[in-house]
Amino acid sequence: MLNSLPRRFAVCFFLILSAIASPAQKPADPLHFRIYVTNERSGDLSEIDASTLQVVATVPLGKRPRGIHASPDGHFLYIALSGSPLAGPGVDESKLPPPDKTADGIGVFDVQQNKLVRVIQSGSDPENFDITKDGHTIIVSNEDDAKASFIDVTSGKVTKSVPVGEEPEGVKVSPNGKFVYVTSENTGTISAIDVAAATLIKTFKVGRRPRSVAFLPNSSRAYVSAENDGAVTVVDSTKHETIQTIALGQPGVIKPMTVILSPDGATLYVSTGRGHKLFVIDTATNRISASFEIGERPWGIALSPDTKTLFSANGPSNDVSVVSLGSQSVTKKIKVGDGPWGVVVLPN
Repeated sequence: MLNSLPRRFAVCFFLILSAIASPAQKPADPLHFRIYVTNERSGDLSEIDASTLQVVATVPLGKRPRGIHASPDGHFLYIALSGSPLAGPGVDESKLPPPDKTADGIGVFDVQQNKLVRVIQSGSDPENFDITKDGHTIIVSNEDDAKASFIDVTSGKVTKSVPVGEEPEGVKVSPNGKFVYVTSENTGTISAIDVAAATLIKTFKVGRRPRSVAFLPNSSRAYVSAENDGAVTVVDSTKHETIQTIALGQPGVIKPMTVILSPDGATLYVSTGRGHKLFVIDTATNRISASFEIGERPWGIALSPDTKTLFSANGPSNDVSVVSLGSQSVTKKIKVGDGPWGVVVLPN
């Protein structure tokens, strides 16, 4: 009996090692993340499981959820909420219902609890925003107030507001954390603001109706979508001045909306709204390397953690396109809420 114990232990050890090394064992799931989508018209958040590409939860948020970003630690999602009535470009605002200012704010969504836990002050009519790298400050574009508000996350209060161009929209903090760019749709400008001092550095022209900004990882260059020019403007962000324009197509047909960069900064992706297309730009040459249709009016876009897949929010069709960047094709469309606007990806 005693002599057989070592043999039994050896057999058990061998079986354990075999199970660990067995090729039949399932590898870690490469799609182990969640996709969150703000739905502007239905006022809620769609949560999609990337492994099944199914909506697993729909959570009420408030009025007109649009811009969405994750906290640096991934524990929270911050979402811009607005009580201003929905209206397209050129609409006579005097004929619209009065805005509900009590609905304005930045919603704080707890990822673990899967619910909205509070709404913090944001200034008037927040549309988009960004978060400083330390997670302490949110900088918001107040569309109907022509200001950028600095919000202290801990206190939940606006600490300072900086005047910017009319109808500000896109907000992006530089990777080095030194400055933030705020786009102005009406004036076709960017306001460069010193983050630490919360003061205006410079205002400069970037093209008609700028929407979104993406910085190279070293903060030396920025790319700005110019919706009414059908182009992307390249900015020297060390001098805060325009250096190049990348034409994408006929203005009015191709309408660049959101710009995002791959983590290494080598590739720029541009959604084009009513143009239906995604444009792919090589940032080494600033030339278009590909363009293809991805959905009806793609707006917000986000990359999967492995950068092989892109997700786009398609407002009029109430769905999210799953785009294979390798095959340059849409592999699936996922029905979400009414008026999907923004997309963010979070690892589980």
